[in-house]
Amino acid sequence: MLTRRVIPCLDVDAGRVVKGVSFVDIRDAGDPSTLAAFYNDEGADELVFLDITASSDARNTMVEVVEKVSSEVFIPLTVGGGIRSVDNMRKMLEAGADKVSINSAAVINPELIEECAKEFGSQCVVLAMDVKRNIDETTKQYSSSTTVEGISWQVYTHGGRHPTTLDAMQWAKRATECGAGELLVTSMDADGQKTGYDNSLLSSISDSVSVPVIASGGAGALEHFYDALVYGKSDAVLAASLFHFGELRVSEVKSYLEDRGIPVRKVE
Repeated sequence: MLTRRVIPCLDVDAGRVVKGVSFVDIRDAGDPSTLAAFYNDEGADELVFLDITASSDARNTMVEVVEKVSSEVFIPLTVGGGIRSVDNMRKMLEAGADKVSINSAAVINPELIEECAKEFGSQCVVLAMDVKRNIDETTKQYSSSTTVEGISWQVYTHGGRHPTTLDAMQWAKRATECGAGELLVTSMDADGQKTGYDNSLLSSISDSVSVPVIASGGAGALEHFYDALVYGKSDAVLAASLFHFGELRVSEVKSYLEDRGIPVRKVE
């Protein structure tokens, strides 16, 4: 049976790890190399680095961060943020990334997914999706329930700042048909709220594609990780502030999941 992965996410801005709530209220969370080494020792299965500014200067910073981290840790690294071309992806892979995440540029030009998959293989191409639930105007409510009837989700780009006309389910299907080997699905509604992942979103996407789905946005307690894997049908669970600020440890999450019958890689 395939093990489920626990993945810390490091949002990097100008060489520092930062974290916000619902994509705003950003605060410093530490040095990426120090955090990466810590998570490597903690038993994290992978690390995700996202450049949240994606300017040309930040791009150079991210190459340096990836080079340094990849030489010090021995778990897979996924890098994303501002990847606009095959050449951008090549630079990150040459710097030591194992996979590269694309988001906004893929929405603008879906052929980029095909080009990258053809050049490097689908296993290197992760499609990141930032999505927001279309709230029922009669209730004005959002919850992390697993009820999917009548719910839809809208895709956003540019760090959650620009809404698109894309439906999340349709985009997930198209992206995987183009060659994306994995989906990193972030609920903007749940991000940083610590009320649980959007399991209805996750299960809907997981049911509609044949590639692994990483759950992102909303972890606040041990049971949330379990719920995302079982009810959200995800293959991996990602968290940021919960780990960065010491509220939970990766080893705690993996022990909790293992005790409840979820197969995980043993922490040495």
